[in-house]
Amino acid sequence: MRKVLLDTSAYSMLMRGSNKVADLLDAAEDVYLPVVVIGELLAGFKKGSAEQRNIAILGRFFETPSVNALLLDEDTASFYATIADYLRRQGTPIPTNDLWIAACAMQHGLALITTDRHFLHIPQVVTTFIEVARSPN
Repeated sequence: MRKVLLDTSAYSMLMRGSNKVADLLDAAEDVYLPVVVIGELLAGFKKGSAEQRNIAILGRFFETPSVNALLLDEDTASFYATIADYLRRQGTPIPTNDLWIAACAMQHGLALITTDRHFLHIPQVVTTFIEVARSPN
């Protein structure tokens, strides 16, 4: 079993009933959400009409013994700088919060589960990318 890190998109997919994400979590030994992801989720909850319900669901998710919050520290900042510099040199920058998420995964040797393709530009991070069918506009 492996240890995984969920980014915001993967948590959102799980809450929408994604069997792919659920299967990955079922096979995981431990699941981590960096505080950056928790912040993004809480900010997103504030935009919707079910903030308290979503907070309660997140709270229940954290009651699962294998689910943990992951804090940032000085080492995380060093990994952030390494990844940011690499992506800058490659000409493939990604959003700042996603740099922090990638830095957490790299620092702790966690496999990142995401629906965001730009994480695939970071060879220092093992990424499980989940393709999401996009609805036509």
